[in-house]
Amino acid sequence: MSKSSSSDSSSASHSSSSESASDEFKNGDRVKWNTAQGETTGTIKKKLTSETDIKGYTAKATKDEPQYLVESESTGEEAAHKPDALTRARPS
Repeated sequence: MSKSSSSDSSSASHSSSSESASDEFKNGDRVKWNTAQGETTGTIKKKLTSETDIKGYTAKATKDEPQYLVESESTGEEAAHKPDALTRARPS
């Protein structure tokens, strides 16, 4: 029996770690992403979980598929990005 429950808990653990990927960034985290001009660095301002208008663009974020509002260090501009487009950057 313990073998069976052990498998169950390991698969549950695996499942929760993939779900936590969308929650990996927090306000204030320094992140980087690619643009047409090259790699850009900025700061997470807010996790978006509903449609949000940013300068005429609608970020179609949901609770299940959140996006992050980030502020570019080089321009000060804000934009929404999906979690898979962002990677953690070293603190400045």
